[in-house]
Amino acid sequence: MIDKNLLTYLESLLTPQRKERFLEVLGLRTNFLTVVAEDVFQMHNASAIVRSCDVFGIQQLHLIVDRFGNRIDKNIAVGAQQWVDINSYKNAAECIGYLRDQGCRIVATTPSPEAIDLNAYNLNQKTAIFFGTEKEGLSHEVLEAADDTLQIPMVGFSESLNVSVSVAIILQVLTAKLRESEISWHLNEKEILAKRLDWAKKTIKNSDQIIERYYSEIVRSS
Repeated sequence: MIDKNLLTYLESLLTPQRKERFLEVLGLRTNFLTVVAEDVFQMHNASAIVRSCDVFGIQQLHLIVDRFGNRIDKNIAVGAQQWVDINSYKNAAECIGYLRDQGCRIVATTPSPEAIDLNAYNLNQKTAIFFGTEKEGLSHEVLEAADDTLQIPMVGFSESLNVSVSVAIILQVLTAKLRESEISWHLNEKEILAKRLDWAKKTIKNSDQIIERYYSEIVRSS
C-alpha cells in the first residue's frame, strides 16, 4: 500500500521541474516489454544494457547471474540503475518461472536465420526478450523454453553483434512498434505511484532520516 500522504510530503521537497520530469518519464515507461540478460560477462556490457533500458522506457531488467554475478558499473550506467528496477536470479529456470507467472511470452535472441526477423515481429502480449552471454549466446535451457526466437537482420560478413548493441537495436524497434500500437502498454496507476515514491526517496538526500522524522513528528502531531 502506497502512503500517498508521505508521497505528497516528499514531493513537496522536490523542485516543480523535477516532479514534472518524473511524470513525463513515467508516462512513457512500460512493464509490457522487459529485458533479460543471461550471464553477461563484460561489466561495461551489463551496464550499457541498464542504460538502454532507461533510454527506451523499459522499467524492469532481469539479470541471470549464475556464472558471473551482478556486474553493473555505475559509471558506465551513468545513474540509470536508479531509474530501472534490476532483478537478479540464480539461474535461468528461476527467472523463466517468474516471468511466466507474470504472463510473459519468452523470446530468445539468436543469429539463427530460422529466427523471426526483428522488423516482422509483432508484440501481442507481455514479452520478455532474452539476451545471452558475449561469446556463447543464450543457454540451451533458455532456447528450449522460448516461445519465439528473434534475430536482427544483418547483411555484412559479421554474424553477430555486441550484446549491448543488440539490446539497443531491438529495444528501439520494439518500443517504437509498441507506442504506435493500440496495446495498453503504460504503467498502471499503482505502478506509477510506487515509482514516484521510490524515485523521490532516491533523489532526496538523507531521505531515510526525513521519512523517520515525518512519521515521528509530523504524523503524530497531526
